[in-house]
Amino acid sequence: MPSAPDLFSYRKFWAKRFGTAAYLPTSRTEMDALGWDSCDVVLVTGDAYVDHPSFGMAVVGRVLEAQGFRVGIIAQPDWRNAVDFERLGRPNLFFGVTGGNMDSMVNRYTADRRIRSNDAYTPDDEGGKRPDRAVIVYSQRCREAFVDVPIVIGGIEASLRRIAHFDYWSEKVRRSVLLDAKADLLVYGNGERQIVEIAHRLAAGETVDKITDLRGTAFIASSIDPGWNVVDSTTVDTPGPVQSHPDPYEMKFAGPAKGATSPNEVPVQVHRREKMDRARTVLRLPSFEAVVDDPVLYAHASRVLHLETNPGNARALVQRHGGRDVWLNPPPIPLATKEIDAVFDLPYQRKPHPSYGAARIPAYEMIRFSVNIMRGCFGGCTFCSITEHEGRIIQSRSEGSILREIEQIRDQVPGFTGHISDLGGPTANMYRLACKSREIEAACRKPSCVYPGICPNLNTDHAPLIQLYRKARALPGIKKITIGSGLRYDLAVRSPEYVKELVTHHVGGYLKIAPEHTEGGPLSKMMKPGMGAYDKFKELFDKFSKEAGKEQYLIPYFIAAHPGTTEEDMMQLALWLKRNGFRADQVQTFLPSPMATATAMYHSAKNPLRKVTRDSETVEIPKGLRIRRLHKAFLRYHDPNNWPMLREALKRMGRADLIGNGKQHLIPRYQPLGTGTQPEGRRSSVPAKPQKFRTQHTGFPRTSKPKASKARKR
Repeated sequence: MPSAPDLFSYRKFWAKRFGTAAYLPTSRTEMDALGWDSCDVVLVTGDAYVDHPSFGMAVVGRVLEAQGFRVGIIAQPDWRNAVDFERLGRPNLFFGVTGGNMDSMVNRYTADRRIRSNDAYTPDDEGGKRPDRAVIVYSQRCREAFVDVPIVIGGIEASLRRIAHFDYWSEKVRRSVLLDAKADLLVYGNGERQIVEIAHRLAAGETVDKITDLRGTAFIASSIDPGWNVVDSTTVDTPGPVQSHPDPYEMKFAGPAKGATSPNEVPVQVHRREKMDRARTVLRLPSFEAVVDDPVLYAHASRVLHLETNPGNARALVQRHGGRDVWLNPPPIPLATKEIDAVFDLPYQRKPHPSYGAARIPAYEMIRFSVNIMRGCFGGCTFCSITEHEGRIIQSRSEGSILREIEQIRDQVPGFTGHISDLGGPTANMYRLACKSREIEAACRKPSCVYPGICPNLNTDHAPLIQLYRKARALPGIKKITIGSGLRYDLAVRSPEYVKELVTHHVGGYLKIAPEHTEGGPLSKMMKPGMGAYDKFKELFDKFSKEAGKEQYLIPYFIAAHPGTTEEDMMQLALWLKRNGFRADQVQTFLPSPMATATAMYHSAKNPLRKVTRDSETVEIPKGLRIRRLHKAFLRYHDPNNWPMLREALKRMGRADLIGNGKQHLIPRYQPLGTGTQPEGRRSSVPAKPQKFRTQHTGFPRTSKPKASKARKR
C-alpha cells in the first residue's frame, strides 16, 4: 500500500495564533468577535451547520482549523444571487463547496421523482432550502461573488459525479460535475487528506492549476505529459467473472532465453515492475460523447472505474469531454487509526449552531446520541455508494477514542438519559475486520470481500467488537446501548459469540438487517448473499433471544425494482413475506444513484460485474413508473390499495390461484370500501383507512440513521 504523510504532521499555518473557535463563524459579526479580518477558507454547504463529526462540513472545517487555518461556513445560502456568498468576504485560499451529507437530488426527490416536502438536514424539517444540483449552483455563485478565488468541490454529490454519469432525474448521461460547476479541483472519497494538502500548498503560494498529483482528486487536463503511458481501457478489461486474488509474489515468464527450447524457461518476478509501471500509467476511458451514444461503452467505463478503486493498485483514469480531459488520480490512502482518532477527537460542540435557536434538525436528532466507530465497507453491494465514496478498506477508531466520545455525550449533550442509540457506521459489524495479508490486500481487485462468498483471506474475528461493547456499557452513567446501523449477518454468523452478545444486550426489541431480496436473480445483481445466511442468522437470533428471556424481532429490508428483478421474483418475495408474517410499512424502491454499478445495469441493461460486450449478459430492467409501482406493490401485498393492481398482474402471470380468501392466497378477492382504484368483488360496509407508506432510497450511504422500519407479526 502506498504511504501518505500523517494528517496532523504538517507545520501549522500562522493563523493558529487565533486559537479554536467555539463554533466556526457563519457571519462577519462572529468573525469580528474572534478577531479575524478574513477567512482563509470558506465552506459552502447545503446542510444546516451542525458542529458534529457526523456532518461532513463540520469535520472538514475542524480539520482545517487544527492545521491553523481560519475557516468560515456559509450554510444553506440563498442561491438566487451571489449576495449571500459574499457574507464572509473573500477567502484567502479557496471556497470549499458541497451539496451536504446527502446528494441534493436524492434529498429533494423520491425514487418516483416526486418532490419531497421535507428536508431532515434543515431546521424544522423545512423543504426547498437548497437548489437542485447544489454543487453546480453554489459553485457558480461563488465564482460570481469572487471570480479569482479557487473553488474546490467535494462531498457525496461531487464524489459520485466525478466522471460522465447516468442521471436518473433527467434520464440521460451527464458530463463530469467538475465541468458543469466550473470548479478548479474535485475531491472525492473521504476528503481530509486532500483538503489539508490543498490548503497548505495554496498557502505556500502554489497556484491551484499546479495541484495535479494529489490522490483522491480530479482536475481538468489540457494535455497529458509525455512521461505517462496512456492505455485504452478496452484493452485491459479481463473477460469472465470476478477473479481470484493475484499472488503478489507470483513468478511470470518473460519469454525464451537464447537457445531455450520452451517459451517458459525464463522466470522473472514481475510484481515490482508492474507496480512501477502503474504509477505512470493512465487508463483512457471512452469519451463522454461515446458513452452518451453507446450504453455498452457506458457499462464498460463503469466496470473499469470500479476495478480501479483499490488505493494499493489503482491507476489514474482520464476521460475526454469535448476538447478537454477530466483526469482522476488514484483514490486517497485510508486514514490510520491514530489519524481517524485525531479527527474525531477535535473540539466539536456536538450541537447545531446557536443561530438556529430552538429549531429542530431531524438529521441531528437521529445521530445525537450515536457514535461512529468506523468508516468504509467491503460489501460492494451494487446499488450502494458507500464503497465508491468511503472505500472498501475499513478505517476503525481505537477503543479509547470511542469510549471518550461516549463519555462526552454523557457529560455534554443536553437531554442524554443514559441511552446510546448506536455504535456503528456504514455497517454495524465490520469494526477492525480486514484482509489477513497487507500484500494481498494491496494487490486485490475484487469488488467485494464477501461475495460470492466470504474471502478466505478476510479476518472475520468479532472479538474486538465484543470487547468494545462490553467496555462501553460498563461506563458509569450508560444504561443502554442499542445497535442502529445495518448488520452484515453473513459475517455475524461466523461469530455466534458476537450474535449472543448483540442479542442479549444491544437489541431494543427490533434489529434491522437487509437481505434485500429472496431470489437468486436479483441477489446476483446486487452482490448479496442468499437467504441461507439469513436463515442461519435468524436461528441464532431466536435462540439467544429466548435464552435471554426477551421477545425480539428481526426487521428485514427489501428492495423493489432492482435491475435483474422480474415480476415472478417479486411475487416469490411477497409469498415469502406472507409465509413469515411480515407486513412492511416502509419499503425501498431502487434509485439509480450516479456511478453505482446497479445504475450502469439500469441504463445499459448489461452486467458490468463481467466483461461487457455487445453479446454479453443482458439484465432484466424494471423501468417505467407502472412496473416500479407494481414491484413496490408486491412488497406491500397487505395494503388493500394495491390489491387491484396485484390481481391484474397475477392473472396476467397465470397465477390467479394466489387470489382468494384463504391463508394460502396472497391477496383476497374482495375489495374494502374506500380502497383501491377500481371496485372489484364484494365491498366492505366500513371504509378502511388508507395505509401510509414511505419510499426510501438505498443508493447513498446514510450518514444519519433512519428510523427503524415498522413491521409487525401477523
